[in-house]
Amino acid sequence: MKLSARAGISTGIALVAVAASLTGCAGTDDAAGSASSTDASIILITPTPIGSNNFLQLASDGAAEAAEKYNASVDVYESEDPTSIQQNLDAAVREKPDVIIGVSYSVLDQFTQAAIDYPDQQFLLIDTSADKPTDNLTAAVFKEYEATYLTGVEAGLLSETGNIGVVAALDTPFIHRWIDPFFAGAASVNPAITTAAQYVGGDNPFGDQARAKAQAQILADSGADYVQAAASGGNLGVFEAASETSVKAFGVDTNQCLDSPGNVVDNAIKRVDIAVVSSIGDILDGTTGGFTAYGLAEGGVSLTGLEDGVADSQCLIADHPDVIEKVAAVRDQIVAGDLVVVDPLTAG
Repeated sequence: MKLSARAGISTGIALVAVAASLTGCAGTDDAAGSASSTDASIILITPTPIGSNNFLQLASDGAAEAAEKYNASVDVYESEDPTSIQQNLDAAVREKPDVIIGVSYSVLDQFTQAAIDYPDQQFLLIDTSADKPTDNLTAAVFKEYEATYLTGVEAGLLSETGNIGVVAALDTPFIHRWIDPFFAGAASVNPAITTAAQYVGGDNPFGDQARAKAQAQILADSGADYVQAAASGGNLGVFEAASETSVKAFGVDTNQCLDSPGNVVDNAIKRVDIAVVSSIGDILDGTTGGFTAYGLAEGGVSLTGLEDGVADSQCLIADHPDVIEKVAAVRDQIVAGDLVVVDPLTAG
């Protein structure tokens, strides 16, 4: 099975940028040691400055953890725009590290071409994959739909109106990974649940908070009391609508409860750090090319509510330990293979 290259859905990898002037090398992680005393070298390239971006911070944490685990040096090159991504990639290639890592769909085109131009250099893509990758281009992607099924179970158990919805950036097969499983999970515990999806669209579907807020308000007006946000940077607009209505929202990719305390129930998260560490290990061991999909069984996706520290997460699900227990049981069924969540991208 091959996944098409697609963008992620979270604020963490949206192109609505954090303004900064951090182009180029951000320095070597001293904890990993200098290049002269290490066995390998790693360079991580981000599409925007890390700043408070939790998604990119997880990638950086994963690179640092891999450096410690595999006795490698690590440098992080933070970009600001497509031009600086290319500049950072050119600089990384000149350094000839063992692995050059790129995060998100934003770096896909540059990395795909670089892998063709430099066949002896190993490249790793995180949260995106090429349609026709070369043998030196490895990818780590995620089974987002498994985690979204679990947020749907939570919504089905919590809903008092029997009406839930999704605010999504666009109506595309890939983005349906945050729609169809959410509805399926809810229906598995509440067969009579009513569902509806609203799409942001427009000129900036992944970053238009005002349009996302408007779609969430439409769902609230129709009686929905729980809404899955799948609008990237627009998620903040969904959370704003939640703060002004009776709707409660679900976030994605990282703990977005912190972005709007009191309004976000839980999050379908990606453990980017785990994928980075595992993928780097595979490459250093000589297993390169193709992609690995990280789901619940691989520890690559989860819910904030199922992770340690949920009591301090500011997620509303922390007030519902009975729901967490039921959702954990469903997760275990998926991990064991007793329950298979359909991937809308490959369902046809």
